[in-house]
Amino acid sequence: MNRNDTNFDQDIYQDYNTSFPAANQTNATQEEEACEVSTENLLHVCLLPSMCIIVLMSFLERRGKVYSFEERFPYLRGRFGIVVPLDFTGTLRNRWSYTFAFIVAAPQMIELILGIIVPFNVPKWLIALMYLVAAFEVALANLPFFICLSTPHRAVGGALGLLYTLVWLYVAVWNVQCAHKFCDESTFTGSLMCYDELLQWPYLLCLGFLLCRFGFILATEVKNCLQKRNKQAEEDAVLQSHQYKYVQTLLRRPPEQSLEKSWFRRKVYDSDPYFKFPSRMIATAVISLVGLYMFISSELVLSSLGIKELYTLVERPSFWTEYLDYAAYAWYVSTALATLSSVAHVGHVLICYRKHMKKLRAGEKSFLPVRFRTPDSAVSMVALVRYPGCQIAYTIWGYLIVHFALFVFGIVFVFLVVIPIREEGFLSWLIDLITFLANFFIVLALLKLQVLLVRVFFLQDKLSPEDKQKPLALNNRKAFHNFNYFFFFYNVILGLWSCILRLLRSAFVSLLLVSRINRTVMPKGFELLDKGYRTWIGMIMADHYHSNLVLVCFCHLLLKRTLERHTAAKSYSSVDQTPGSQLEVRVCARWLLLYTLLRNPQLILLRKRKKLNNDNQGQLAVVWATLQMQQADAAAAVKSTEPSLLV
Repeated sequence: MNRNDTNFDQDIYQDYNTSFPAANQTNATQEEEACEVSTENLLHVCLLPSMCIIVLMSFLERRGKVYSFEERFPYLRGRFGIVVPLDFTGTLRNRWSYTFAFIVAAPQMIELILGIIVPFNVPKWLIALMYLVAAFEVALANLPFFICLSTPHRAVGGALGLLYTLVWLYVAVWNVQCAHKFCDESTFTGSLMCYDELLQWPYLLCLGFLLCRFGFILATEVKNCLQKRNKQAEEDAVLQSHQYKYVQTLLRRPPEQSLEKSWFRRKVYDSDPYFKFPSRMIATAVISLVGLYMFISSELVLSSLGIKELYTLVERPSFWTEYLDYAAYAWYVSTALATLSSVAHVGHVLICYRKHMKKLRAGEKSFLPVRFRTPDSAVSMVALVRYPGCQIAYTIWGYLIVHFALFVFGIVFVFLVVIPIREEGFLSWLIDLITFLANFFIVLALLKLQVLLVRVFFLQDKLSPEDKQKPLALNNRKAFHNFNYFFFFYNVILGLWSCILRLLRSAFVSLLLVSRINRTVMPKGFELLDKGYRTWIGMIMADHYHSNLVLVCFCHLLLKRTLERHTAAKSYSSVDQTPGSQLEVRVCARWLLLYTLLRNPQLILLRKRKKLNNDNQGQLAVVWATLQMQQADAAAAVKSTEPSLLV
């Protein structure tokens, strides 16, 4: 085939695409759908293996309570316990693994929000129930990732998690290859396929991490089984690592001279080696960042393609091309600024969480509103469950709102600054700016002038030279009344502009604080109307009550000591009780009893023999004699120390 024939075939193909664009796009869409495995189909297929894994892990889990009908099945006695995917109250194990497992479920959650995952068709008034079923389907399909990480049966969990993750990774790579196969920059849909790898790499990276994690768990468990190691509980290692050290720092004296901190630790972030964020906070922060990345990437791809299409509609440079350039620049600059603001807010939420938790552990609740200092138990526990979803949604919505607000501000800046300078010249714009600033500074000067006149002429002198300001007492009352009358009419005009500035400042601050639910956007007294702030307060209060390091260490030591005593009692009871050993035990017990009663004579009256014998005069005599002996010893000790005290 020569080159002319090839060109002729290409011309025919282009003419066919030009004549029948809808048919070509329909065929391409059908081929793409046939190639890719949709998320909904993947969820449907994974339900059966997910249920099998859940049943198997439940079979391996032991229950504390055993029912009577299970006695007929000795091997099933205590089986089929409740599997726990994740402890949201403050677990410190597998924190990053749980985070990556949540990131794997992030694309499905986005499609769930957009309404792409539809298990079945329902009437419009039952759409809420359909979303509930779809959410349970997504949760059930992703449950094996979490239970294989949290199960104490590490070998089985590692093997099943490895196989399950491998299937998901294979499907994800297959979908990326299919999307790259249909990449065509000449069409809008084909251009979207070219950017599919940009959106999918966090998903693929997290699947790869989970695959390596499950492989590491399986290899470690096999190695331990071969070497027959007696592993200690990982929770003890976690407690020894930071919780005990934190309590030890509380018991130490503070240093006489505080260490000088660097600028980064003073202004940006001060690290604390004895404070660890729970998996809930780490997963929420990382998923918020990944959600921002996916949302911003999708927004940039769609906006760039949309701007490209708008440029193609304008055939030649014209009046609209210039304004389109300004809008495109304002859009991209506002995207960068909104991204930096959202990322900073995510980091600031973690800093505020640590600061608030430290204050609560120290017993300080002054930063909380009065009505939130005694929280409702049910509301706080619900807030603990609701917080991750609220924080992620508020972060994405906050970025979107801030982005559009900054874009509008950029457009206003273009029309007020850029276009006047370009059309009328910099000197003319500077004169207008100076005129505006002159009026603005005159208004500020008049406001300051009122304060200065009152301070100099209408307040009485200081009561003492050491006072910082004059007392709140009028002087020259008649002059003050005239001053008040003449400025009354001008202050009405100032009040109008002050009201407008107040609205603008409130709107600006509220827009910036949308994603920061650790601060309320409502005024004082109306905090209950801010659901996000109520969720934050309930979450930190529940976290404080369930993960206070002092209480956790105390309970751990108490349980450990109780277990040691129980083990010692069992070992003592297992010793052969020969006549000689029984005599030694009896002598030891008698001696301990005598020593205790001598040191605490009041306990003699509380012994069991007193209840059996009504005649307790002998015991009273013993108590009286013992008390007299102790008083005599105390008096002798005081007399022996008197000469040294006099010296």
